[in-house]
Amino acid sequence: MGRKSFEQFGIEERCEISRRRQAGESIRQIAAALDRAPSSISRELKRNTGATGYQSVYAGEQARARRWQGSRLLRDAELQARVLEGLRRGWSPEQVSRRLAQQDLQISYESIYRFIAAQIARTNDFSWRLYLPRAKSKRGFRGRKGGSPAEHIQQRVSIEKRPKAAADRRQAGHWEADLMLFARYGQAILTLHERTSRLTAIVRQPSKAAAPVAQTLQALLAPLPPALRRSITFDNGTEFALHYTLHQPLGLQTYFCDPHSPWQKGGVENANGRLRRWLPRGTNVEDLSPDQLLQIAQIYNHTPRKCLGFKTPAEVFAKVLHFKCESTASSPATSANAS
Repeated sequence: MGRKSFEQFGIEERCEISRRRQAGESIRQIAAALDRAPSSISRELKRNTGATGYQSVYAGEQARARRWQGSRLLRDAELQARVLEGLRRGWSPEQVSRRLAQQDLQISYESIYRFIAAQIARTNDFSWRLYLPRAKSKRGFRGRKGGSPAEHIQQRVSIEKRPKAAADRRQAGHWEADLMLFARYGQAILTLHERTSRLTAIVRQPSKAAAPVAQTLQALLAPLPPALRRSITFDNGTEFALHYTLHQPLGLQTYFCDPHSPWQKGGVENANGRLRRWLPRGTNVEDLSPDQLLQIAQIYNHTPRKCLGFKTPAEVFAKVLHFKCESTASSPATSANAS
């Protein structure tokens, strides 16, 4: 045999196979005549023999029908519509994939990512990236550099001293907080994130000043039972410099990330990244009404998460409070005054 790699059968070879098969030749005889492996001839006959025997034209049509015809999402319009509907709601490809799997619709999240990337490459239309949670046309994270005024924060306690119960997320009542900043100077939104349930509240701030930030945090957390306000973790921004004013009224311990290590409060950082879908840096926060901010928070808190077994933060937080799911939308953390 002179062949060293497999090649698809052409029309001439299929005509020869058909003629020799009708003449009664064995598979090995046909293979020797065509300089093909007997297993290749056997496989060709098994795959492409119809009711009237092996016919070259029919065999070619069968082979073409089995070849890849593009992404499954391009071939299945109904499935594509279901996937894009989930992406429009702010769900990640993995969240869409797992939610559809619960409805017996199988599509991998990698296929969804590749579908979006293929549309960008094919059409050169970068608006397709807006279907993704972080609206990036390229996958992966990009590092950032920045300063840290950690040495100027009074009564600062390092995250290294935070209880283990807060680190492993098994005990409810441990929070993280951060500010989302925007292109217009002075505009900011406070995000407050509960580590166990991933429930997140967003509240517009008048500025980055420390006093209003501390007041907002106290207003959000005060209505909760003591068991749900155990600790809160910040980065080293000066907006959290008055953290110690939360100790006495709330019985709350405060901790700070190491300098240049905001990833140590990864829950709220991840939440901020997801919220950028609705609150990009170019947003004019003054144009957002309290109801609009509340709606954004509710969309986020009712999105299934892989880390929660594809339950939503609202569902998990409701279980923590021993409330029904319907009451979560009006709990202090989700219905906080967004103005």
